[in-house]
Amino acid sequence: MRRRNVRLRTLTAGAALALGAALLAPLPGAAAAPPVTAAKERSAESADSAEETDYCEGRCADILPPGANGSATLAEILAHRLLGTQPAHADDQLGPYDALSSGYPSLTDDRLTEFFNDASFGVPDGQAASVTRPRDDVTITRDKKYGVPHIKGTTRYGTEFGAGFAAGQDRLWLIDLFRHIGRGELTSFAGGALANQGLEQQFWPQAPYAEKDLEKQVEYIRSTQGERGKQAMEDAQAYVDGLNAYRVKSKNGRYFPGEYVLTGKIDAITNAGDIQPFKITDMIALASVVGGLFGNGGGGEVESALSLLKSQEKYGVEKGTEVWESFRARNDPEAVQTVHDGTSFPYAGRPEHARGTAMPDAGSVEREQLVHDREGGAKTGAKDPVKAPKKLKPLQGMYDNGVLPSALFRADGHKKGMSNALLVSGEHTASGNPVAVFGPQTGYFAPQLLMQQELQGPGISARGVSFAGVGMYVQLGRGQDYAWSATSAGQDITDTYAVELCEPGGGTPTKQSTGYLHRGTCTPMEKLERKNAWKPTLADSTAAGSYRMQVFRTKYGIVTHRATVDGEPVAYVSLRSTYRHEADSIIGFQMFNDPSYVKDAESFQQAAQHISYAFNWFYADSRDIAYYNSGANPEHADGVDPALPVKAGPAYEWRDFDPQDNTSAQTPPAEHPQSVNQDYYISWNNKQAKDFSTAGFGASAVHRGDLLDGRVEKLTEEGGVTRASLTRAMSEAAVTDLRGEQVLPELLKVLRSAPVTDPQLAKAVQQLEAWRKAGAQRNQTAAGSKTYAHPDAVRIMDAWWPKLVEAEFEPGLGKDLYGALTAQLATDEAPSAGHGPTGAHAGSAFQYGWWGYADKDLRKVLGEPVKGALAETYCGGGKLDACRDTLLGTLARAVAEPATEVYPGDDTCKAGDQWCADSVVHRPLGGITHKSIQWQNRPTYQQVVEFPGHRP
Repeated sequence: MRRRNVRLRTLTAGAALALGAALLAPLPGAAAAPPVTAAKERSAESADSAEETDYCEGRCADILPPGANGSATLAEILAHRLLGTQPAHADDQLGPYDALSSGYPSLTDDRLTEFFNDASFGVPDGQAASVTRPRDDVTITRDKKYGVPHIKGTTRYGTEFGAGFAAGQDRLWLIDLFRHIGRGELTSFAGGALANQGLEQQFWPQAPYAEKDLEKQVEYIRSTQGERGKQAMEDAQAYVDGLNAYRVKSKNGRYFPGEYVLTGKIDAITNAGDIQPFKITDMIALASVVGGLFGNGGGGEVESALSLLKSQEKYGVEKGTEVWESFRARNDPEAVQTVHDGTSFPYAGRPEHARGTAMPDAGSVEREQLVHDREGGAKTGAKDPVKAPKKLKPLQGMYDNGVLPSALFRADGHKKGMSNALLVSGEHTASGNPVAVFGPQTGYFAPQLLMQQELQGPGISARGVSFAGVGMYVQLGRGQDYAWSATSAGQDITDTYAVELCEPGGGTPTKQSTGYLHRGTCTPMEKLERKNAWKPTLADSTAAGSYRMQVFRTKYGIVTHRATVDGEPVAYVSLRSTYRHEADSIIGFQMFNDPSYVKDAESFQQAAQHISYAFNWFYADSRDIAYYNSGANPEHADGVDPALPVKAGPAYEWRDFDPQDNTSAQTPPAEHPQSVNQDYYISWNNKQAKDFSTAGFGASAVHRGDLLDGRVEKLTEEGGVTRASLTRAMSEAAVTDLRGEQVLPELLKVLRSAPVTDPQLAKAVQQLEAWRKAGAQRNQTAAGSKTYAHPDAVRIMDAWWPKLVEAEFEPGLGKDLYGALTAQLATDEAPSAGHGPTGAHAGSAFQYGWWGYADKDLRKVLGEPVKGALAETYCGGGKLDACRDTLLGTLARAVAEPATEVYPGDDTCKAGDQWCADSVVHRPLGGITHKSIQWQNRPTYQQVVEFPGHRP
């Protein structure tokens, strides 16, 4: 790898309280806890101290903005919208999280708690705010500072019941929202906004299930996973029971989330209506959403085939394939790797002589139609606002733009990577104990998709976070003497097969045929449907409408496209190894929480082997750091190229493939990238290890992982690493522009290869040089200044990059091929752009882009060594002077572009406001909103850990 240096209306507090009382029964306390009459209570000050041994001794810290409480009654939502007040513990972690971007340069270990929470077990004496006892065998203690639930049970059932009850307190609306997403019923539940339609249309085809399919997955875990499988389903049922208990209590007590009123589920005056009971199959649906967001990998083979065809059309088959492969960069030798000691883990590589590849005939590909029978608002997109009571007018239309981004579940190869990890072995730390700074980068929502909790009970001892609704166990966090986290891995666990079409009754098949050949028999496709209808509500004024979603399921997966191959009609189907196994990973999470199972690095890696989704797992205790890449990696047939569509048939199937339960042979654990006690580990969704092929475009010479790798490598070489110094490295990377640090040096070399005589361009080059020398940061000059130290340089880079990439590559590639490749990998992902699945203000940036291609190409032009070079040199046709002219021409256009065009403004920011355009905004999933914060490219939930001791 390369090394690189609405202004609020005025309302009195009394009026707000009177308004709330007129609409809904009493305001709850912190975290929507029920009043004393709704659950058994005891004195907060008599809370039990944690009896579990905590070997971290105050050196474990974490944070999850905006706050632990993600629930608000209608009265609280109204008070927030009119007065700007926040429910207790709704935003008290936002300030410390934000402050790190300015405070990190002077950070010391003693100051970590200014920016992170103490993540010790239990609640200190005198610090318990409330203790709820929903059953006699469990207590939920909430601390005064942040309101995090600490759940302690004397029985296993009670512990899990308490976890479900606390989840209801903190995330009831969110859980309900996501179970409907998982079932493809978002519009029927939350309204017909175009974004809601788009979201369910993206997600449901990836995990379409009938209720019997969900029930079968529950039974599969219970009957095939031994005692742990049975225990897991008992735990899940207890969790659902607790969630339902809170659902009933909050409804009867009238302190349920106000969004149920705003979406027409419950009448604010009479309390008529209901919150539908939760079922264990809802947990399967929820698990499919979490896996779809963060744990999938691969797919997009049809799109890859189309871009390959464009390359072959331009250059011929042999040269076109070479050019395409150089951009595909399956195993770029310059790509930053997590296992950097040279150990090889071959997987999903390009075969020397591919067989069974099913390339479509040019111009024959058609995407399968998903939506049918649009009626009313589904056809017109019209609005039909309901008549709202005067008191509720401030909340009208709050979901008109949808509850979530419409592109959250992109079906191509650009999965949400997110998350990062930095770990240093004890050999290189000041204390001699390993240090880790890690966490999942799950986007910014209000409330967060994750929720904090501590679980203590028989066979369970952990603190951290879980995805709301599937929080039977802590999924990322710490145990008694160890901590763990994960990043999305994205390796290829999804393949595309071409099934030969036929007519079950005989006759000539067409591309629209609904029969396919399986084992020589013409087999009817199974049709799955989801019919959704909605009416306008106070929250979503989309006119009444409906439509029907339809997919066809085969034994090789879900139909995504139709085409011809060598003139014969086929359907391209997508087969994911975790389909029909959405919740199998529950076994691994159960093990992570079990102190009798995880005792060291080796047992942690063994537990991670039970995680079916594609994740990079990291572990730290007082002695070791470790890494393991999990995933249900199918064993491909010899000679099959998993990057492209493959013929469906026994000769090309996954080994031992059984379509009944979608099972197959999987690569053995020893073949998964893994390591113990490497000098350091970094991960930012980069390449895992040598020969472990990437599942999509983008893992090239420059990757955001380089921002971490160079810094942590330097720290490790110097030695004496501390929690503070490792956190500083993460924080500095979090406010650094990848292009400015990694590619701008080459750009400047080309520009400076001859004198820059134009005064305006010379000034721009000087500004860019000064910015690079200062660290290429996008950070405030001081906390609250909302101004960058080098605003002109940042503006120029933002305007310049897309222009220079197009001018550098399109002339050589040609318009068609350039368009096909940029459809596979966007050229840029700057913080201010409305990029990616979560749109603008998303925090996560610089994951996908052409910076690696540009870097390789420019070094080639400069005559510098390049490993894994592109098949051709593009900038200026490979000539330095012509390349320089290209860069100067695009730079001139960028300099002339005013800030109001570079940053055009949106619902949050005025046009031209650079800092605001970059800023992170917690997208509201309910009625509570939060202030914008300084851009940081860092985990949403983050731990800083250093264990000084270990169990004997």
